[in-house]
Amino acid sequence: MTFEDLPTTPRSEELLDKAFSRAARTGRAKSPYEAQEAMLRTAANILSDNLENVVTAWPDFDYVDPFYYELADAIVEVDELRQALSEVTWASRQIEEFRSEYTTKIRNSDTDTARKHRKQAFARMADIMDEIEDDLLEIGQARDQLKTLPDIRPDEPAIVVAGYPNVGKSSFVNYVTNARNEIESYPFTTKAVQVGHFEHDRIRYQIVDTPGILDRPQEERNGIERQAVSALEHLADAVLFVLDASGDCGYPLESQLELLAEVESRFDAPIITVCNKSDRSTEAEADVYMSITEEENIEEVLDMVVEAIDWETDLPPSRNA
Repeated sequence: MTFEDLPTTPRSEELLDKAFSRAARTGRAKSPYEAQEAMLRTAANILSDNLENVVTAWPDFDYVDPFYYELADAIVEVDELRQALSEVTWASRQIEEFRSEYTTKIRNSDTDTARKHRKQAFARMADIMDEIEDDLLEIGQARDQLKTLPDIRPDEPAIVVAGYPNVGKSSFVNYVTNARNEIESYPFTTKAVQVGHFEHDRIRYQIVDTPGILDRPQEERNGIERQAVSALEHLADAVLFVLDASGDCGYPLESQLELLAEVESRFDAPIITVCNKSDRSTEAEADVYMSITEEENIEEVLDMVVEAIDWETDLPPSRNA
């Protein structure tokens, strides 16, 4: 997963304490003159290396899958995160330059002057770390937020489930994934994206329920939720739109059909319209009718959406085929 393994981002004060305390221990093992250069190198290496590690732990956003890029940008604003990472890169290189500059000065000095040069170098390093204190905090906050994104693989077929609340979306997702207890919830916007999996002909399909995102019209979504819809457009290999013609969901059929029309206008992927609660009402035009409570036509719905995706796999044919 793109952001799941990001390490904890250290704070400026934490790195300075680590660098200077390690430098002090290094200096105690040397003569007073040799100690100055050894302390300088130790502190500079710890700071520059740790700052570089902060930056290199992040993926290059130019190559991040569009789905994850859109979600990340909705939550943390990628341009601002990139700027913070750029500042940390600058700080790492500045500290490396200080190391080279003051190494030369120390080598051309007596012990007392070398000590003054080393202290001056430490002060300048501390100033640099103070400058990027907010950048490190921003990167750390971004890391904490993005680690909660759903673990969705763009290289596996994905089915996005849409429709108004209480029409049976979550019940359907729970039903088709319940046998392996693979349903997972991830905090996003004001509710949670739910991701489950099922297998069909040795292909693993991801099924994504989107409460708080694709369950109401565009004008009722906030900025983050609208951008999340854009992310789902990149992800979906098919959309399963669930209707409830019985009215039990609390939303009129007319409103549900208006949301369906909006989804159809936004997604290029095949859209399968499912009328749930068909044991109570079938008074809605749909591709297929099912009832979760009566366990009717659920497999037919899965077969239809799998056929619509028509996913090609590189797996060898089964020996039983």
